[in-house]
Amino acid sequence: MKVIVLATLLFAAGIGQVSAQMMARGEVKFNACKACHQVGDNAKNTIGPTLNGLIGRKAGSVEGYNYSEAMKNSGITWTEMDLAEYIFDPKAKVPGNKMAFTGLKDKQAASDIIDYLHTFDKAPVKLRQ
Repeated sequence: MKVIVLATLLFAAGIGQVSAQMMARGEVKFNACKACHQVGDNAKNTIGPTLNGLIGRKAGSVEGYNYSEAMKNSGITWTEMDLAEYIFDPKAKVPGNKMAFTGLKDKQAASDIIDYLHTFDKAPVKLRQ
C-alpha cells in the first residue's frame, strides 16, 4: 500500500513539474505579446485588450477597449482552436481587425502561449500533455 501511495505522489509531482515547465515556456513566449496585451491581477487595456479569461469569452467584449467593427462582429467565442488560428494569422482569422501583429507561425509557441493564458482563466487550468 505504501508503495502505491509513494508511486502516486511521485507521478503527481512529475505532472506538476511538466506543468510548471509548460507555464514557464508560455510566459517566455508571451513576451512577444506584452507590447500590446496585459494579463494578471493589475492588467489594463493598452494598445490591445487585457487577455485575462480569454478562453470562453466573446470576441470584442472587454469593457473599455475600442475594438474594430470586424472583431466586434466576428461572432467568435474564443476557444483554443480559434485562438491558435488567430495567433497564426490574425488578418485571415478576423479580416479587418486592427491588430498589427502579423502572426506567429511556430505552432508549439502558440500552444505554449495558450497554456500560459489559461493560468488567467476563471475556470481551472487545463493543460495539454
